[in-house]
Amino acid sequence: MKPISLLSCAFVLLTSFGCQAGQKPTAEPQPGITPGYSHPLPRHALVGYLHNFDNGSGVLPLGQVDDSWDVIVLAFADDMGEGRIALNPAPGLDKARLIADIAARRARGGIVALSFGGELGTVTLQTQRDEDNFVRTTAQAIDAYGLDGIDIDLEKIAGVVHGAPVTGHLVSAVKRLHAMYPNLYVSMAPEHPYVQGGWVSMQGIWGAYLPLIDGLRDELDLLHVQLYNNGGLPTPYHADKLPAGSVDMMVGSAKMLIEGFQLADGKGRFDGLRPDQVALALPSGLTAAGNGYATPADINRAFDCLTMATACDSVKPAQPYPDFRGVMTWSINWDVADKGAFSVPVGTHLRQARAKR
Repeated sequence: MKPISLLSCAFVLLTSFGCQAGQKPTAEPQPGITPGYSHPLPRHALVGYLHNFDNGSGVLPLGQVDDSWDVIVLAFADDMGEGRIALNPAPGLDKARLIADIAARRARGGIVALSFGGELGTVTLQTQRDEDNFVRTTAQAIDAYGLDGIDIDLEKIAGVVHGAPVTGHLVSAVKRLHAMYPNLYVSMAPEHPYVQGGWVSMQGIWGAYLPLIDGLRDELDLLHVQLYNNGGLPTPYHADKLPAGSVDMMVGSAKMLIEGFQLADGKGRFDGLRPDQVALALPSGLTAAGNGYATPADINRAFDCLTMATACDSVKPAQPYPDFRGVMTWSINWDVADKGAFSVPVGTHLRQARAKR
């Protein structure tokens, strides 16, 4: 049996609900539809992060985000210690308005999720008590705000390395939440060393998300691996790293996730995900990330290469993947600051593809 499979077999064992998480916590009264992913993803989706802090692009009420975005991911939940999390709107933004805006967005068919992590974000998941607190407080946030689901964007600062307890507890916690909300939307946004990096090494952060992805295959709606802030991408398809921002890097990254790849040091193989579980993830503009910017034209070419096997450069998928899900970006705030320079061309291309196929 493959080592990755052994890990996932250990992780899929559900822990029994403790007294804290066994019952759905009391929620605040709210408008709108029942929490927990009431709408299916469109065939080709545009996903964006809306941050609740000002990093130079400004904060933005969700109600001012246009409907070109199929999924809005709120970034980020705050770590309140011992596994507890909270969603705190940015200073100047009103909680009641956010709840109403989420309900209105969902009533129009949109999906709104809460993200954990980010560059400086942590979630404390070291013990069973932490896990129970995480499940309880995440359910409280889902109910109070009327959310569709959750997004996992934990990085090294959150202790995501091989063998860390956060992995097993997070797999168990997400499964418990999925049992509470059977249609819970679940996505992940790791940086590429944590995923495709398993081709290079299976030590430290390299490939450290693979047991997490493998353990949540059945629950995972969408994996959008960040193709920015980490330079080029090592792949089985070329001796050199595929350059950041290139069509080849975008296609190569998705090809690895769908078609699978061998793990470093003889540690088995990562078996591919369904094409509809995978999306590209790029910065919305030159100022949105440190590096990895791809032009909208090249993003659209990479999407066409993956879905129709046309407009490819040197790296090509083994076959067209017409159900390849779409594109994620960091961030909506930066895109609004850039007057839709990302969302207009990329969103239009996705909607056109959706209409044709």
